[in-house]
Parts: sequence; C-alpha cells; structure tokens
Amino acid sequence: MLFEYHNENPVEARVGDCTVRAIAFATDQSWETTYWGICFEGFIQHDMPSANNVWGAYLMSLGFERFVIPNTCPSCYTVKDFCRDNPKGTFVLATGSHVVCAKNGRYFDTWDSGNEVPILYYKRKD
Repeated sequence: MLFEYHNENPVEARVGDCTVRAIAFATDQSWETTYWGICFEGFIQHDMPSANNVWGAYLMSLGFERFVIPNTCPSCYTVKDFCRDNPKGTFVLATGSHVVCAKNGRYFDTWDSGNEVPILYYKRKD
C-alpha cells in the first residue's frame, strides 16, 4: 500500500493545517517551527500563510524546487500515480484544495488522499 497514516499536528488536528503537516514532515521540522516559518513568510509577503505563493516560497527557501504536473491527463493523474512514478525522493504535492507529503514512493496524510489530482509539486534537493 502506498498510503501511510501520519499526523504531524501535535494535538492530532486533522483539518485546516494540511500544508503545515505536509511541509513539517517533508522537512523533518516540528509542526510549530513550520507553522511559524510559513506565517513569517506570509508577513514578509503581506499575504496569508495559506496562499500557495507563501508556503511555496517558504519551501523554496528550504531548498525545494517547484515543478508543474504535465497537462497530458489533467483529471486522471493521481497522488498514487505520482508516488509510483517517483519511488525515491521527498515531495510536497498540491492539489486544488489539499497538500500532501510523499517520500520514497509513499504518501503520508491523515486520510487516504491517493485519488486526489496534484497540479504541482515541490521536490527536496538532496
């Protein structure tokens, strides 16, 4: 199975903080460090921490690179497919409404988001 339950949130919250949870797990940081880092980036940009440009800039400041999923099948390429195609590495995948961490061919989340369709991703430079 490609899915593994993981909740980085210190009080086991399961909604509203998927971006923080995914980035914390991908960067091996605590939830709190990640939360404040994203908030500070939002402060710098005068934008909300949940904005894609804010948390994306935060990831890039930590050495991640941004990529767009090719538009060859915009509604059929899933998180599961991405994991099968990328068996090595650490990634943060963004769908239209969710963010999930994938590491070494598996995705880690509080629910099975494997059928979600990613539109872009960030890859950790090794």
